[in-house]
Parts: sequence; structure tokens; C-alpha cells
Amino acid sequence: MPLRAVYLLSAPGPRGRPRIYVGFTHDPWRRLRQHNAGRQRGGARRTSGRGPWRMELYVHGFPSDVAALRFEWAWQHPAASRRLQDAKPRPLPGEQSIAFALRMLPRLLWAPPWHRLPLRLRWLRPPPCPALCPAPPPHIVMETDPGGPRPRPRKRPTPTLATPPVCTLCLEPCEGPTLRCPHPTCPARCHALCLAPRFLGAEPKELLPLGGTCPSCRQEVLWGELIGCEDGDDEWVELGDPTLVSPTYWHLTPPPSL
Repeated sequence: MPLRAVYLLSAPGPRGRPRIYVGFTHDPWRRLRQHNAGRQRGGARRTSGRGPWRMELYVHGFPSDVAALRFEWAWQHPAASRRLQDAKPRPLPGEQSIAFALRMLPRLLWAPPWHRLPLRLRWLRPPPCPALCPAPPPHIVMETDPGGPRPRPRKRPTPTLATPPVCTLCLEPCEGPTLRCPHPTCPARCHALCLAPRFLGAEPKELLPLGGTCPSCRQEVLWGELIGCEDGDDEWVELGDPTLVSPTYWHLTPPPSL
């Protein structure tokens, strides 16, 4: 599964007011090195020669580059984003830039369409981390990694099964990408089109489930955890792909934009 991260950088600024920078990357460790190395080594013009930069946090779990880039743009330009028209998207008197960015972050996480996505927020500063107000949506996973971004591990080849597994719900062979329960002792594997309607039982008008009960081990799982444990292709399926939503998707045209 590719990492799609929208990150927040900070660096010491004049008169004790830190500078910030919001960006998008597939590799936070490499991107932070580029920002600190300068524009000639791949860093951005706005960060070149203004470091040292520290990565405060990043938000990941976006189903496509487009979804992540739109989140990045809205975080960079909150006053221009139509998603934040009711959130007072301008700094308060005396408010530092990093405090303003952290004030806008939970409001973006609550704004459609990102409030339905299986996102994760990873803090890279030592605890305690600042409390976000309002608190992010309850299904968003909060992570802490004070060691900072690290080099990406080498990808291990996915072992191939002699015979395809059977869907736990329809009992048909699971050929191609299938969803499997993230709990290590649970054998459940399902077609997305079989599992999505089951998870959307309480929200039939929604396209993307937030989570539900595993049909095998009966434990609560998030839809984002299932997508992260997808068998087969290593790429996430795009949000508009009907295999990630309920069959009612076929009657909805056009699909919702991000």
C-alpha cells in the first residue's frame, strides 16, 4: 500500500515566531532530507535556506493522490477553501502560524469528504502532543512516533497461494484484490462488494463505510484497516471505484468529488 502523507514542517523564525510549511509526499524521510538540503537537492523554494526543518506530524491513509493533494491545498489556503468557510480560517491576533495550522487541521478532518476517509494522524514530536480542538473524528487513528520519519523498508514479495481463498460471505473464490481481517488469527477474506453493504447497513445512503464487525472473528474493524490489509495488488483502489462502495453506487452519477 503506497504511503500518501500530507505533512507539517516547522523551523525557527525571526523574533521567535516559527515558520511552517505544508506539503505532500510518498516518503516523509526523503522529503524532510530534501527540504533541509535546499532547493538544489530537491527541496521547495519556500523552505530552501530557512531550516533546519522539523516534521511535526503527517496525515496519511488517503485513497488517492488527488484526495491527499486537495487536503494539502485546503490546509495551505484555509481562507480560500470552501470546506472551511464557517471555521474562521484566519489567524487570531497574536496567533503563531503553527498554532493556526494546528487549529485548522481538525476542522479539515471534520470537513467532507475527508471525514469519511480512513485517515491516520501521526505525531513526530515527543509527547505530550498538543491537544487538537475540536477533537478529530473518532474513527481517525492517532499515532505517536517521536523518533521521526525513517527510511522506507524494502518491499517484501507477497507469497502466492496455490489456490485462491474463498469469500467468507458469498463462498465464491476470491480472485484478484480481496479484503482480509487485520487480526492475525482471523482467517476471514471477503470481496469488497460483499462486505461493504454489510458494513453500510446502518448508513445505506453513504458510499464509503467507516467500519463494522468482522463476519468471522466478530471483532470491530475499520474499513481503512481492511483496505490496508488488501490481498493482491499493492495499490489502493481509488475512492470512485465501485468495488469499495455499496451496489447503490451504480445508481449514483456522477460520483462525489473530493
